[in-house]
Amino acid sequence: MDGMALKFPSFKFLNPNTSTIRSPPLLRKFSSSSSSLPVSASSTTLREAGPASNSVSLGQLTRPDFPILHQKINNGSNLVYLDNAATSQKPISVLKSLQDYYESYNSNVHRGIHYLSAKATEKYEQAREKIAAFINAEESREIVFTRNATEAINLVAYTWGFANLKSGDEVLLTIAEHHSAIVPWQFVAQKTGAVLKFVNLNEDEVPDVLQLKEMISRKTKLVVVHHISNTLASSLPIEDIVHWAHAVEAKVLVDACQSVPHMPVDVRDLDADFLVASSHKMCGPTGVGFLYGKSDILSTMPPFLGGGEMISDVFLDHSTYAEPPSRFEAGTPAIGEAIGLGAAIDYLQGIGMQKIHEYEMELANYLYENLSTVPNIRIYGPKPSKGVNRAALCSFNVKNIHPTDLATFLDQQHGVAIRSGHHCAQPLHRYLGINASARASLYFYNTKEDVDYFIHALNDTVSFFDSFK
Repeated sequence: MDGMALKFPSFKFLNPNTSTIRSPPLLRKFSSSSSSLPVSASSTTLREAGPASNSVSLGQLTRPDFPILHQKINNGSNLVYLDNAATSQKPISVLKSLQDYYESYNSNVHRGIHYLSAKATEKYEQAREKIAAFINAEESREIVFTRNATEAINLVAYTWGFANLKSGDEVLLTIAEHHSAIVPWQFVAQKTGAVLKFVNLNEDEVPDVLQLKEMISRKTKLVVVHHISNTLASSLPIEDIVHWAHAVEAKVLVDACQSVPHMPVDVRDLDADFLVASSHKMCGPTGVGFLYGKSDILSTMPPFLGGGEMISDVFLDHSTYAEPPSRFEAGTPAIGEAIGLGAAIDYLQGIGMQKIHEYEMELANYLYENLSTVPNIRIYGPKPSKGVNRAALCSFNVKNIHPTDLATFLDQQHGVAIRSGHHCAQPLHRYLGINASARASLYFYNTKEDVDYFIHALNDTVSFFDSFK
């Protein structure tokens, strides 16, 4: 539990010394009673708009595709959603894909010969092919569907980890890793005698890549690193890390949950052995994610779970197992969710990942620059510069105000949704000397107007709490 929320009275507290800024307008109204969902048109709009439409931001162009953003909450404030590092919102086309599956061809996959099963299997496998193309995997069988990125990491830990790690072997991580990238390897270390080693931050509050390079040795068997930090907004040079690790025949697992949704990611260029990501952070449904693994490595790994689908033959005294990826997909999968992830990838590719990345870099700088003006604020991670690009998120604290109090007031009085807590990164927070932080995180459907309103609301929130001192 990250913290206890304080319920404020349902009336506005406004700082009389600041001018009133209205929350961003609703761009389109949606009927919650509608029995069917319209098809998303943003990718067509973007293609038609072309390069000449520079006066209209990507956020303004795509917001109409996200019904959830067009509502008033609490005191009648328009929702300003800035918690995208936790989960993203879903466009109409993804909602429609789920509706189509359950209304038109709901059936189990890989098992039936009838029309519904054949169509469900086709759409499910097409989603796998879309993921493979999206990250430029060599073939779709290198993509394993999981419940989420956490399960994907556990899959590697319980299969490759237990089969390959022994006493004295080293697993190298950074202190900025998400809990899901730390805890599974603690389980493995406890049972195998392997040793976990951690890289600290440098003076710029980025994992120290030089220290990481120096710590890699012949004892290193696995390097587990994030691509983009969910707290520091920093990025790591994955290609270099992979090169150093492979030089000593170590494997590399990349947590790409904060990169795959926001920028082009090419697994062949990265050359990582494993890469994980979650659907719900990239406009897809919850309950599904994926593991990318090089085919020659996946083929050597034992099953993760036992049951239907992952077998070749079952006898009373033993079983033989299917080839990957089926070997790692026991039981009925999240069929509709996987198809929805495929629809999310279609949507993202319709916009263009490079276009998303460039727009978010602009938003990232705008957020950092404006947030830096708030009195007594401390923003964690590197300062943006010509050579340093931050992701479009900021974790921060304001002196003498608990981040959960900030987040609660912003939500209840201004309709601004941010995160407070440790962001599943307690070791990092302890290293920084704090228990928790607040975090505002953006996606391509956010706008500079969202940032402006957030900064206004944060200043008002700080003034409110300072009034009690």
